[in-house]
Amino acid sequence: MSTHSDAAIYEISSGIATIILNRPENKNALSVEMVNAIGDCFDKAQNDPSIRVVLFTNNGNTFCAGADLKAAAPGVVQPEARHTFTKILDDIMESPKPVIGSIAGHCTGGGVGLAAAFDISVAADDIIFGFTEVRIGVAPAVISVVCLPKLSRANASELFLSGEKIPAERAAYIGLINQAVPRSELDLAVSETIGKVVKGGPNALAASKQLVSKVPQMQRSEAWEWTSHLSQSLFKSEEAQEGIGAFKERRDPNWVPK
Repeated sequence: MSTHSDAAIYEISSGIATIILNRPENKNALSVEMVNAIGDCFDKAQNDPSIRVVLFTNNGNTFCAGADLKAAAPGVVQPEARHTFTKILDDIMESPKPVIGSIAGHCTGGGVGLAAAFDISVAADDIIFGFTEVRIGVAPAVISVVCLPKLSRANASELFLSGEKIPAERAAYIGLINQAVPRSELDLAVSETIGKVVKGGPNALAASKQLVSKVPQMQRSEAWEWTSHLSQSLFKSEEAQEGIGAFKERRDPNWVPK
């Protein structure tokens, strides 16, 4: 099944919703149209109980170039915006469903923010990443919220202040993304990643996403209390009973795609 606006294509196959950024002539920049299209597609995936994983990728040689500098007021939320970029980033991180990035084109500005917000990002090793904002007199303000937790202070300072572009291999090495692979192996690497993720129970995956986002912000005593309650509730769940039973019986749990 496939639906699309001019800016984004939405496809469903085997429980995977794929959102394809589809304005290559504008480097998939974050125009009002693009942000609305991404937000609409992501909402559709969120509200479809058959969807286990959301996959983002792109058409063209640029995954996303960030703010649409051709707009009359780039970087400013417009009245016709149904969605905002900050809300999309937050929704990706808060989504109970795993969100994977197949980064098949160059990433700058807000595009880096998307790649960093995804739970797992795999990129072709012939592309570049860059916090290029300072070169046009602005700063990577909004995307710092999702990028800084993944970067050391030294790397963040260097990349934010220099505006230099780096190869995907370095982006993976410093933790901004998960993996850089030869372009010919990108689809296989992403498929293998999704295949591993869908072996996890849906509620367990949602809880694991919460751990990653919430625990680092908590005081230790608060974290012990919150994670203890979470762990007990998960062990008491029907999902865990199915998972433990499957383990004992040496079979796949009922949530694993056949």
